[in-house]
Amino acid sequence: MLVAGGAGFIGSAYVRRRLETNPADSVRVLDKLTYAGRRENLDGVERCDLVVGDIGDAGAVRAAVDGCDAIVNFAAESHVDRSIHSPGEFIQTDVYGTFVLLQAARDAGIRHLQVSTDEVYGSIGSGAFTETSPLEPSSPYSASKAGGDLIVGAFHRTYGADALIVRASNNYGPRQHPEKLIPLTILNALAGDRVPVYGDGLQVRNWLHVDDFAAAIDLVLERGEPGAVYNTGGPDELPNIEVVRRILALAGGDESLIEHVADRLGHDRRYSLSSDRLRAELGWAPAVGFDEGIERTVRWYRDNESWWAPIRSGEYRAYYERQYGRTLG
Repeated sequence: MLVAGGAGFIGSAYVRRRLETNPADSVRVLDKLTYAGRRENLDGVERCDLVVGDIGDAGAVRAAVDGCDAIVNFAAESHVDRSIHSPGEFIQTDVYGTFVLLQAARDAGIRHLQVSTDEVYGSIGSGAFTETSPLEPSSPYSASKAGGDLIVGAFHRTYGADALIVRASNNYGPRQHPEKLIPLTILNALAGDRVPVYGDGLQVRNWLHVDDFAAAIDLVLERGEPGAVYNTGGPDELPNIEVVRRILALAGGDESLIEHVADRLGHDRRYSLSSDRLRAELGWAPAVGFDEGIERTVRWYRDNESWWAPIRSGEYRAYYERQYGRTLG
């Protein structure tokens, strides 16, 4: 299969799982290798061919799709903070790039599985989003993902394309770029740096281990209904400040490292995603609770400094200073 964005955090976790559980399969990864996509994420993975290219490049996509039986699209600009500063890049990749992949899948007569996010639904005060909840994105990132999702639906309804969508709550686990809350907190705690927390830190998220999401993606790819949407919510719902406190305890950091900073523009207060359809129709259930998953994740970062040290010493330092007005130690 073709896995677009397969050198990123979630994409590489999926590639690893797919090849481990399907020994007859091979994977072609198409990845632009931006700051969040890294060759190192696929180190040691056999039967995997990495093609460096942009999903917005129709020629590159056509060549990459040749001989493939399905497309799974993880490729996206995905960080809300960066979308606030550079929305055009998100629209180009998340909307136009999705169109290019859909057109290639349609021409080849193969299935296209779009990987999306709970953020397309916006914020919810109580209850949980279902697949029929309206799309009310808040940020340029979530709006661009919603745009891509709408094109997926349009290709199915207009052309009969075998296209479908899986949406996830907040993923965490090994190999996640440290711009995101959990790896940022882990690495700052290990280094003794202060940990920035937006606003009061009471923004609630539905946490899903990346391996559980990878399992859900495979179920949807193999057995999902064309044109359908499947939500994948994590088993645990926690406010950001509690996540930070648990990480500090595991990483040996003191809560005095917490530093509340000005809240993000348009920051959604709460996400919660119902997985009832995925459970009932395809038999999915998460296997990793947050307590186990966060302990495993902290241990992985502690044991794999060679993976994150080049990131934390490069462009990320300048980004961090611009974003938080602080320097890393």
